[in-house]
Amino acid sequence: MKYFTVAFLIAGLMVATISAQEKYTTKYDNINVDEILASDRLLNNYFNCLMERGSCTPDAQELKRAIPDALKTECSKCSEKQKKIIDKVIHFLIEKKPEHWKELQAKYDPDNIYYNKYKNHL
Repeated sequence: MKYFTVAFLIAGLMVATISAQEKYTTKYDNINVDEILASDRLLNNYFNCLMERGSCTPDAQELKRAIPDALKTECSKCSEKQKKIIDKVIHFLIEKKPEHWKELQAKYDPDNIYYNKYKNHL
């Protein structure tokens, strides 16, 4: 009985750990996205990180790491706040920085798989 209880507790901890890993970190959710979008310098730093042309801040590195998975899973691991931020950034890039958008699209979606999948949302 004692071993069963220990095994049950360990299994519970494993499930909790796996569940926690099913979402992206919210550590960077309070970054001022409007400030980044308003500053060519800041925006270009993020862009260069994503395009592997420059160094990455920890939050940009996390973003770069998450993009492929977020595209594949329809952002299923994103928080609601992250989804709103992503929508804001994508719309900004499409409308204000189309050259950046085209380069990002070529890198992360060269076959337009995700673009075709999400174009109605965009």
